[in-house]
Amino acid sequence: MAEVIRMPRMSDTMEEGNIVGWLKKVGDEVEPGDVLAEVETDKATMELESYQEGVLLYIGIKEGPVPVNGILAVIGEKGEDYKAVLEVAESEDIASSDVQSAETLKVEETATVVAEPATVVESVATEEKRLKASPLAKRMATEAGIDISKVLGTGDNGRIIKRDIESFLQSQPGTQIDAPVITKEPIQPVVPAFNFNGSGDNFEDIPVSQMRKTIARRLGESKFSAPHFYLTVEINMDAAIKAREEINELSPVRISFNDIIVKACAVALRQHPAINSSWLGDKIRRNGNINIGVAVAVDEGLLVPVIRNADMKSLSQIKVEVKELAGKAKERKLQPDEMQGNTFTISNLGMFDIDEFTAIINTPDSCILAVGSIVEKPIVKNGELAIGNMMKVTLSCDHRVVDGATGAQFLQTLKGILEAPIRLLV
Repeated sequence: MAEVIRMPRMSDTMEEGNIVGWLKKVGDEVEPGDVLAEVETDKATMELESYQEGVLLYIGIKEGPVPVNGILAVIGEKGEDYKAVLEVAESEDIASSDVQSAETLKVEETATVVAEPATVVESVATEEKRLKASPLAKRMATEAGIDISKVLGTGDNGRIIKRDIESFLQSQPGTQIDAPVITKEPIQPVVPAFNFNGSGDNFEDIPVSQMRKTIARRLGESKFSAPHFYLTVEINMDAAIKAREEINELSPVRISFNDIIVKACAVALRQHPAINSSWLGDKIRRNGNINIGVAVAVDEGLLVPVIRNADMKSLSQIKVEVKELAGKAKERKLQPDEMQGNTFTISNLGMFDIDEFTAIINTPDSCILAVGSIVEKPIVKNGELAIGNMMKVTLSCDHRVVDGATGAQFLQTLKGILEAPIRLLV
C-alpha cells in the first residue's frame, strides 16, 4: 500500500525544512536507506532517507520550504493509484490547521497523475535537468571559482560531492586544497544587483535562510524574556601562555587558548553548580553533567556544537572534539544530537582582535561567557610597573537563576584557574 512521506523534525528547534533538491525522481525505485532529497534545516543541510521500499510515485514540492509533518512524497508499488491515500493525508492536514500552506495549494492545482496499468507519469511541467551536487560541493566550487558543470560526479546517480571538487582542484595546476585557490586571472569583485526606487535609494534584499530565522527567533526570545546582566573581569594570562607552551611540547595535538578556557570553565562550573543551571519556568534545574557549547561562526550565523562532560576530558580530548565539531559546523554537517544538551556556552571573539563584548544567553543555559583577545598592556606587578598579557571575559547571566554574587564567585574561580593553570590538575 502507498505510504505518504512527511517532513520529519530533524532538530529540536526545527519548524520547517527547505527542500534543496531531490536526488530521486518520480518512477525511481527506492530502498530503505536511499537518500531521497537534501533538506536545509535551521542548523544544517541534511539528507532525507527513505524508510520504505517501493517506487517514488509522487513528489509534492520540488524546492522550497515545507513545514514539519508537511507532505513531501508518496512511495508505493509501481502503477499503484495513490490518489486516495494522498487525499486522506491532505484532509488530515486541513483538519489540524485552519490555513493550508500556499505551497501545498500550488501543488494541488498544478500536479495531476495519469495512471496506466504499469506506469506512473508525473504531469508537473518537465523542468530543466538539475545539476546534481551537494550543497558543500557547490559552495567549494563557488569559493574556488570553478565551473561545477565541468566536474565529474562520483556520488549516487552522478552526484557531485566534496571529494569530486577536491580531485578536480588537485588536477588543476597551481591550486591547493587547504589554501585559497589562485586562478590564472584575477577574481573580479562581485557587485550586488541593487534595486532602485523612485527616490534614488538603492538596496539589496537577501532571502532569510532557515538557520537565520531560527537564530533571530531564539535570540529574540532569550534577550527579551531572560533578564540579562553582565559581569566583566580581567585575567592575567602570563601563566596560561607559559603553560600552553609547555603542554604543546608534549601534547599529540596542538592545544589552543580556547581549549584551555573550555577546560577551565568546566572545572569552575563543577565548583559553582548554580551557574550550570537552567530556567524551566516553574523550577530551576541544576545540571549534573557539564556540557559546554562552543559557538562557531558560519556563513549564515552561529552554530553551537556541544562538548559533553568537558570537566572529565583532557585538553587533548577537548581539542580533538572542538576541531572535529567546528569543521562539521562549517560544512553544515552537524547532527542534531551534537548541538543539544548544552549547560553553559562560550563565545570567543579574541581571534578577531575584539577586546571585550557581551553575548546573548544561549537557552536553556543560564549563562554564557564572552571571551576577548589577549592584549599586552602595562600592569602593576609586585609593586612595579610591568607588561602583562591581559584578557577580558564577560559573563552574561540570567537574573532569574543567577545573582550577582554567584556570578562574581564563578569568575573569581575561573580567573584563579587561568592565572595558575596547575589548578586544572587538582
